[in-house]
Amino acid sequence: MKLNSILATDCGSTTTKAILIQRIDGEFRLTHRGEAPTTVEAPFEDVTRGVLNAVMEIEELASKKILNGNKILSPQKDNEGVDIFISTSSAGGGLQMMVAGVVKSMSGESAERAALGAGSIVMDVMASNDGRLGHEKIKRIRDLRPDMILLSGGIDGGTISHVVELAEVLSAANPQPRLGQSYKLPVIYAGNKKARNQIKKALGDKVDLDIVDNIRPVLEQENLEPSRDKIHDLFMEHVMQQAPGYKKLMTWTDAPIMPTPGAVGFLIEMIAEKENISVVGVDIGGATTDIFSVFQKKFNRTVSANLGMSYSICNVLAEAGLDNVLKWVPFDIDRQELTNRIGNKMIRPTTVPQSLEELFIEQAIAREALRLSFKQHKEFAVGLKGVQKKRTISDAFDQSSSGESLVNMMDLDLLVGSGGVLSHAPRREQSAKMLIDSFMPEGITQLAVDSIFMMPQLGVLANIDKKDISDEARNAALEVFHKDCLIRLGTCITPIGKVKDNSIVLKASIIFPNGEKVLKEIKKNELIRIEAKFEPLDAELTPHKSMDIGAGKGETIKTKIFGGVVGLIFDGRERPITLPSNKEKRLSLLKGWSDALNEYPKKS
Repeated sequence: MKLNSILATDCGSTTTKAILIQRIDGEFRLTHRGEAPTTVEAPFEDVTRGVLNAVMEIEELASKKILNGNKILSPQKDNEGVDIFISTSSAGGGLQMMVAGVVKSMSGESAERAALGAGSIVMDVMASNDGRLGHEKIKRIRDLRPDMILLSGGIDGGTISHVVELAEVLSAANPQPRLGQSYKLPVIYAGNKKARNQIKKALGDKVDLDIVDNIRPVLEQENLEPSRDKIHDLFMEHVMQQAPGYKKLMTWTDAPIMPTPGAVGFLIEMIAEKENISVVGVDIGGATTDIFSVFQKKFNRTVSANLGMSYSICNVLAEAGLDNVLKWVPFDIDRQELTNRIGNKMIRPTTVPQSLEELFIEQAIAREALRLSFKQHKEFAVGLKGVQKKRTISDAFDQSSSGESLVNMMDLDLLVGSGGVLSHAPRREQSAKMLIDSFMPEGITQLAVDSIFMMPQLGVLANIDKKDISDEARNAALEVFHKDCLIRLGTCITPIGKVKDNSIVLKASIIFPNGEKVLKEIKKNELIRIEAKFEPLDAELTPHKSMDIGAGKGETIKTKIFGGVVGLIFDGRERPITLPSNKEKRLSLLKGWSDALNEYPKKS
């Protein structure tokens, strides 16, 4: 089967987005986009209504018949219909899970990694050693009402008493599913295989039990794939079946519906593998911020469920502290007024900034939400990682102190931002500066944003498992990702080290394809921007003798770098970026950095 057209939808909690990808002159391109309110709740209570409304908008824009009544025409004949239809979903709050393990820092953490990697929000991590009494754990399970529970613990052949105790706590809680009362709650057991019979006996007929391979078969190994695959399967079979209209939607799609974050993670993992690069991706939403990373070929995802730009905006203020938000606001503002403005955003979460001052404040909060989310991600991405990663026995006993984070900013090749505050910032320069200020890249790092948040649809497209079309679908996903999804902002170049004030931290020589040569000297605490399109440029970068740009202190690098819609950004600020406590000096620095990037329009 030859693919010529692909229809993809993403059913979000508030909006259902549809995209049409078509083969044009031998290459796949995004041609049209439509959206409509999600209809999973009353009065419609049928998610397919929102899907059909979004597809109708595409029909109108593309002058192409896709629907026949309430059915999607497939495969394409002449100019009618599409070859495949796929979908992702986070409607109804997405996939919400609890995980349990015998030791919180070992099997509990491994179970959490498996659940996060499958695209779920982990509501709680329960463990034998978490300090809670049995009745407190039972109450917690009953109060949370997760969609699914992942139970793990014990190495294969080891002691079984602790994991059986956890199963008995689950049994005593008699957990009820969040959606639908006509089925039993799915529980996945991925622990000591010697305890399987005891687990079956403990849980009995109270839950729908599935057994997969142990997450930690031996102390120094981690095996996440069986659990992740089973979570995806059960998400389809149980959770999606209960949401209004999903049973019907599942009969329309040519591939299983994936949780939105799981699809984004799959795409980022695939890009990193295909291009052999290290990638960090972020999706900052109203309630949560998801961070995805691939370093040393190991994929990690974290969800900061309390850090977002609307519903969770006051949590950002509480966790970051008023001073940390205030330091990024480039004008003098009363502390109480700033608090009130942030509170107003939480009360009216769908509003957008109506003035330049409101935009300054929103983007200041975004910097802190991103910084804190990335800090949490780095703390989680340590120790034992991925499948069959081996360490010594002594290391294995304490993951939390088992070594440095896998996240090494000097190794980072590509930083991708998505979510309203980044994708829809009035100027791309603002998106670039928010990413740099919050993630603080080091060395040479390409920056990009997802133009219209189509990464979920491309992720499920790349994951189609059909022999006749899987390769072509994957290629289509990659083509559209690079040509239509990513807005290439440019490259951030940051030497790392300590020097005196006013010292030159980097000398740069850039040669453009037309032969033009640009020489720049970057001083400490200085930001410099050079306009350059997304094309390869010859660069020679020489850091100060005590600074490192990637090859060691004082070592020159000759390489190719790429511009973008913002261009080349030379960042001479120390890591971490610090701002003076003196108000006049702070405002002067902020204004200088902002002007260097042409971040905001100049006042006439």
